Amino acid sequence: MKPGIHPPYDPVVFRDKAAGFAFLTRSTLTSDKTVEWEDGNTYPVVDVEVSSASHPFYTGTAHVLDTAGRVERFERRYGGRA
Repeated sequence: MKPGIHPPYDPVVFRDKAAGFAFLTRSTLTSDKTVEWEDGNTYPVVDVEVSSASHPFYTGTAHVLDTAGRVERFERRYGGRA
């Protein structure tokens, strides 16, 4: 890597306010807001709208569409035409 051209890669807290979930990781994102983490240190905090704690796929609340029924209905309606 060339020195001096990459952004700083520091610890940042990502917080999902809707789910009340936060996690500490490293990122190039920064923020003026800070939060005191469980280890007693202060880190920049980035608020996100969706995380694994609130996304329907990861929480198990996702709805699966019945595509087989739609295909069968299409075949009944238009399948006999050549």
